[in-house]
Amino acid sequence: MSARYPVRRPTEHAALRAVCRSERPLPPVPALMAALLDANQRRDREGVCLAAHRVVRAAEEQQ
Repeated sequence: MSARYPVRRPTEHAALRAVCRSERPLPPVPALMAALLDANQRRDREGVCLAAHRVVRAAEEQQ
C-alpha cells in the first residue's frame, strides 16, 4: 500500500477558486472596531486577531 501526501481535495480547490473570483466588500471600519472591542471584552483571542486583521485591511483599502 502506498501513501501519497498531501491528499488532494478537489472541493477545497474549487472553494479557493470560487473565493478568488468573487471579492467580498469589507464592513466599515467603525463596525470592525466595535467587533474588535467586543471580542476583547469577551477575551476571545481568535476573534481579536481576526477583527484586528480585518480592520487593517479595511483601513488600507480606504486610503
